[in-house]
Amino acid sequence: MNKTTLLSLLFIGLMECSSPQKEITLNTDQLIADIEYLSSDKLEGRLVGTPGSEKARAFLVQRYEEIGAQPFKSALEHPFTFERRGEELTGINVIGSIAGKTDSVILITAHYDHLGIRDSLIYNGADDNASGTAGLLAMMDYFSKVEPNHTMVFATLDAEEGGLNGAVALASDSTFLERVVLNINMDMIAQNEKNELYAVGTYHFPQFKPVLESVETGEISLLFGHDRPEDGNQDWTYASDHGAFFRQGVPFIYFGVEDHEHYHRATDEFETIPQEFYKKSAQVILNAVLAIDEHLFN
Repeated sequence: MNKTTLLSLLFIGLMECSSPQKEITLNTDQLIADIEYLSSDKLEGRLVGTPGSEKARAFLVQRYEEIGAQPFKSALEHPFTFERRGEELTGINVIGSIAGKTDSVILITAHYDHLGIRDSLIYNGADDNASGTAGLLAMMDYFSKVEPNHTMVFATLDAEEGGLNGAVALASDSTFLERVVLNINMDMIAQNEKNELYAVGTYHFPQFKPVLESVETGEISLLFGHDRPEDGNQDWTYASDHGAFFRQGVPFIYFGVEDHEHYHRATDEFETIPQEFYKKSAQVILNAVLAIDEHLFN
């Protein structure tokens, strides 16, 4: 090999090393595909303990495995029992993790159950909460490619409707909760005509407000509130799964939209989801998690 050839190869190698790596972005095509399946009639509204719920859970397990999430405490599926109207029922949480630079945990949650079939109508719960569940899967996929600072534990929770039961079951694991520095909960993140998304919890944990205010939001208005006692029934502090962890002293930020015309109605269908808002909403939440992950690590 002559000197000219050697210098050329060295130059090419240096250029390859110095060129920026391909940017990893949220896979919004998969996000839409996941919410479409999760809110389809095939799953019959995902009511806890039904065949539709079983199909949803099998899909989630498959997606966790495809993404490469590690089983939580040696298993992806975590059964629990609870009582409803005098009947003992079984729900099953699906939980996996992506290792970070530390063992400290940011817990990402979204409930996958909904209302099932009522009066022959399927309540598919596209926004409530196929949207948060698909958003969680997209975030898990992102962190499988980009190492986080904290270990990320992703919990798709069952039986939220009617008592936050899946969250209560996980929150009873005090040994695990000792490692959790923050719960990020997503419940209804896909439906808003004003391009508004709320980050709830900064009244209780004001240290996160400046971090969230610095997040790139594009066309989305990231708002605060719905977390003060004087808000009455508009205080969302215990309105979704984050409430179970907050009762155990875990800080939280809950992302969600205000109630809309499709809330808890059979019209909460994939076809009524404004897809562009949903994609942008999911990206804003990822941006927020990245900012908080960096903030808590430093």
